[in-house]
Amino acid sequence: MTEMQATPQDDQQRPLRAPVEIPAHCKVIKPEHTGARIVVLLQPEEKYLSLPRPKTSRQLLAALGLAEETALVARNGQLLTPDRHIWPGDEVLVRKVASSG
Repeated sequence: MTEMQATPQDDQQRPLRAPVEIPAHCKVIKPEHTGARIVVLLQPEEKYLSLPRPKTSRQLLAALGLAEETALVARNGQLLTPDRHIWPGDEVLVRKVASSG
């Protein structure tokens, strides 16, 4: 039987995950951090980053130096609002959407 963890923000049960494995092609941000990490695909650059887990998508954008109005955050194909939680081991997409011109 798989252990489950309640997630109040998502109103559902999430299985507990093993620590995230960092793919070889990831740039590691703050390698001295030994706590929970997430993997981020930053588009349109197609860069993979491994960084200490922020608690929310708002904190993730701040950690990447991006304003909330200039990027979308998604997990498993679902857009995340700035207040949604990010969980250890999540793989998250950050898509810059600022127009130019």
